[in-house]
Amino acid sequence: METDNATRISEFLLLGFSEEPALQPLILGLFLSMYLITVFGNLLIILAITSNFHLHTPMYFFLSNLSFIDICFTSTTIPKMLWNIQTQSKVITYEGCITQIYFLILFAVLDIFLLTVMAYDRFVAICHPLHYMVIMNPWFYRLLVLMSWILSVLNSSLHSLMMLRLSFCTNLEIPHFFCELNQMIQLACSDTFLNNMVMYFAAVLLAGGPFAGIMYSYSKIVSCIRRISSAQGKYKAFYTCASHLSIVSLFYCTMLGVYLSSAATHSAHSSATASVMYSLVTPMLNPFIYSLRNKDMKRALKALMTSLATFI
Repeated sequence: METDNATRISEFLLLGFSEEPALQPLILGLFLSMYLITVFGNLLIILAITSNFHLHTPMYFFLSNLSFIDICFTSTTIPKMLWNIQTQSKVITYEGCITQIYFLILFAVLDIFLLTVMAYDRFVAICHPLHYMVIMNPWFYRLLVLMSWILSVLNSSLHSLMMLRLSFCTNLEIPHFFCELNQMIQLACSDTFLNNMVMYFAAVLLAGGPFAGIMYSYSKIVSCIRRISSAQGKYKAFYTCASHLSIVSLFYCTMLGVYLSSAATHSAHSSATASVMYSLVTPMLNPFIYSLRNKDMKRALKALMTSLATFI
């Protein structure tokens, strides 16, 4: 690894999960299978929604965007990890690392924003059903997604540009399977106070803020459901939120678990293992959660499969 005045480096080493040679084929097979399930599962959701006119609604528009972002999110890290295992190389270039950080933050924050927008969509659908199509008109719900993209791009650009000001010395080993922002800041040998301040401020603002918005939306939803007189009406209203609530719980609980396990054990290995949950397991489970708990999605997927079988 080349250095220039101990500040500019050309590459890092991603240590991954295990250095045991016997475990590498198992890890490769496991993560390749999970990655393929994630990509094809989310791709099926997108195709089912776009091919079915009845699913051209705000809720399914947000879901198709979430599936696309999940594919991009996992594709930012997993292919590189699989390539490193296959080639028995741990190297990632400096430019590759910065690029990975940029897209990781971009798609992670987009995930959070979309989950928040979907919570607002459920709030309007349940608490203001008569005004739903007026409030969630095509112009407005497309604007919500566009604003989510703009804010996410600005945030990830800020973090990536601030990474460029850091200097790295001799320790260039990243105890992770991807370039994680916090790990990279810890490796730097220059002053990281500003980077840490921006990172924590952004985490509170862009993760805590949307979470508070989701909780507020669901507090209103629960209040509206309680006012419904019939038990069947209550069940139907709650059923429309069940899939989204499952994904929100899975996403935030796994992210919280990553940082709690890291803080409690101070072990980079346990943090890397926990990171698999929100970076791969959650995107992989999203299609199953929405397809298994949603009759409209089941019908759309069945129609898509029939069309594909006829075409083939």
